[in-house]
Amino acid sequence: MSGREGHLDIAKCRSGGFGGGFFAIWIASPYDRKKIGRQMNRRTYDLPLPPPVSAADAVQTVMAEASILFRLEELDVLRVCRTVKDIETCLKDDKLAAVFHIEGAEAIDPDFHSLDVLYRAGLRSLGPVWSRPTIFAEGVPSRFPGSPDIGEGLTDHGIRLIEKCNALGVMIDLSHLNEAGFWDVARLSKHPLVATHSNVHAICPHPRNLTDKQLGAIAESDGMVGLNFAVAFLREDGRMRSDVPIEQMLRHLDHLIAILGESRVGFGSDFDGAMIPAAIKDAAGLTKLREAMRQHGYDDGLMRKLCHGNWLRVLEKTWGE
Repeated sequence: MSGREGHLDIAKCRSGGFGGGFFAIWIASPYDRKKIGRQMNRRTYDLPLPPPVSAADAVQTVMAEASILFRLEELDVLRVCRTVKDIETCLKDDKLAAVFHIEGAEAIDPDFHSLDVLYRAGLRSLGPVWSRPTIFAEGVPSRFPGSPDIGEGLTDHGIRLIEKCNALGVMIDLSHLNEAGFWDVARLSKHPLVATHSNVHAICPHPRNLTDKQLGAIAESDGMVGLNFAVAFLREDGRMRSDVPIEQMLRHLDHLIAILGESRVGFGSDFDGAMIPAAIKDAAGLTKLREAMRQHGYDDGLMRKLCHGNWLRVLEKTWGE
């Protein structure tokens, strides 16, 4: 979704104080949104993983969506940021800061020619999978209740992908990756472990959420977790329903902070990618979330960290600035 029907547009971003984020390129799989919604409103559910996407189709989609991103930059709607200094300048100039991110590496060839080109175009963050299997790794299904411990770890190509991203300074996004893959990245990567949009498995036992052991590993690496606003990953019952109070989001934040510390937690909204709490509704609703956080006892220093400071820290460390 986009414009007035979506979570993000310029007016909503300005109203809610949304300064920027990871602008994700994503290759959709064919699916029936209404059917999936009905299934995810059951007490338990187990949706099959989407089939793999061909490299040719993925490249075509990535090029088309990247073109839109750079066209928005030409129209002065946003600025594609390649450094933390770029982001800081955007925040100072009240310009929307966009980090070029790809969710699912189907467009990346095993020789990394496309990755080299995309990096030079501005790509700075990459998720090896979006649920579907790729030549690099396996994702997790939409299952409730369920564990992220499903499937094999990184493939040989996946191991090389982590090494290549480390060499380039591309952030590796662990959201959507299964647990075996997570531990392979934890073993191989020289960078902080980052999950851009994931929640607490101990509160909502969905495979997309992180176990306390995984959160401990992210803390040890001085990494980062962004709170996912998707309702199915917030609710204790895992259902696709928007009647989620902001207090439930605070429960996840409290748990993340308890394990990761105040310097390793932020927001990873998944705006325009998921159903979010009706209490938030869209980017303009971030004002309500910040108000609730202050009433919950988060002071000014912690608020700055959670709202943007922690992301700048981990990106600076990952991008080698």
